[in-house]
Amino acid sequence: MPTDFGVPPLADENRTLVEQRLQDARTGDAVPETLRVEFRGRPIHVEVIDMPVDQLSYNPATHRISAQRAYDPVQEEELTKDPWSDAGQSYLHHLLTATPSDPHQRDPDFDKLKESLREHRQNEPGLISREGVLVNGNTRRAALKELGVQSIRVGVLPASCTWDDIRSVELSLQLRPDRRREYSYINQLMAIEEQIRLGLPLAAIAKLFHTSTPALDRDTWVLGQLRDLVKRSEHGRIKLRLMDFEDAKESFAELYRTYIKEKAKDKQKADTLLEYRLAAIALDFAKTDIRSIRTDFREKHLERRLPEGPHTAVPEPPKAVSIPGLNRSLPAPSSETAVARALTDMLLRAKATQKSATTATVEELTEANRSVSVLKGAFEESIHSAHKAIRDRKKRLAAPDRVNAAVEELQQCATDLVLARGNNSLDEGAFDDTLVALRQALTKVSAEASKSIQLPGEGLSWLREALGIQR
Repeated sequence: MPTDFGVPPLADENRTLVEQRLQDARTGDAVPETLRVEFRGRPIHVEVIDMPVDQLSYNPATHRISAQRAYDPVQEEELTKDPWSDAGQSYLHHLLTATPSDPHQRDPDFDKLKESLREHRQNEPGLISREGVLVNGNTRRAALKELGVQSIRVGVLPASCTWDDIRSVELSLQLRPDRRREYSYINQLMAIEEQIRLGLPLAAIAKLFHTSTPALDRDTWVLGQLRDLVKRSEHGRIKLRLMDFEDAKESFAELYRTYIKEKAKDKQKADTLLEYRLAAIALDFAKTDIRSIRTDFREKHLERRLPEGPHTAVPEPPKAVSIPGLNRSLPAPSSETAVARALTDMLLRAKATQKSATTATVEELTEANRSVSVLKGAFEESIHSAHKAIRDRKKRLAAPDRVNAAVEELQQCATDLVLARGNNSLDEGAFDDTLVALRQALTKVSAEASKSIQLPGEGLSWLREALGIQR
């Protein structure tokens, strides 16, 4: 269950200051500003006041940086020990200003927010508990703090607010359709998992996150895979972190669709395919490259490109797993799956060592870099070979190829429009009629594609939105 972080050191002082400023706002001549929030399942309007920036505390329970807390184990330990200490609050400030996929780097989106606040100040108030904990507006407070701004406008939650309320209210505000800055991919997955653990029905979670129950099934499956990858990468004091997969959202979404489809045909082949695609994701291949990895990938393409070494060693034959008390056992994974899993495990450990440059020895880093380089090269050549084989097997133009052909024609159309504008030769009526026909054709394409694709990717989602088609 979620942690109760207690209250910050300035809690009593903040309660007094908040009450004083609420009274001032109520007795003033101006109409008090209010903020609408969802509190314990119903909408309420809370009063807005100005509070000193330095008087408030970052929220250690914020979903925005849940995965990134693991970036620095030493500082994470300090934050866990005392989230209100200078060290803990400083670490939260750093994570709020950093790139989610690589907290070593400054987040360009944070700097854009900072410049916006410098020029326009606050457009919307933040939200605090009466003890001065920022429920919403942590990133804005970080930007205002760096700008040297003395005060921040914030709504104030009821005095009965608990840590469960803080988490729930933050989530509802951040998931509004008009939110300014989305949660990162991994943090959204972790927020969904938290709601499931709290026992919220899947339909209610889907509504909260503006998604569907099939998409929740996909997201929970993906997070399970990610946690398994982290566990498998662990060796000694080194392991990968969930945030290391921040940029792989589309690859995992496509992996889920492919795995579920293949599993319905042959689970063992699907499990083997899963391992090679997971390895390709860990090697940072694009999803368009990963698509070329099919069930025959190792046998037809990868096997002969793997040099002799630990990654080609054959593991012990897997054993069946007995079920205590039932006198039954589950079938063991196939030897092909075991070989694929062993290769992926070795790669994950090498990647973990690369990510732990400050704790790994020089010898460990050298060996890890060599292993990753060898596997990257083997996979690159094998994927190219597989892609060529797939292309050669095609007997006729498939739907994606027809769309590509249409894209090329439309690009040429744009050039023709430029030329027509230069000599005033465009037949506007005929062009408009053609656009109507194009819309009708795209509507048919969207309808037929939606029948086949249960969880649409970025392209089909765009097409639906462009045509105004509801899910």
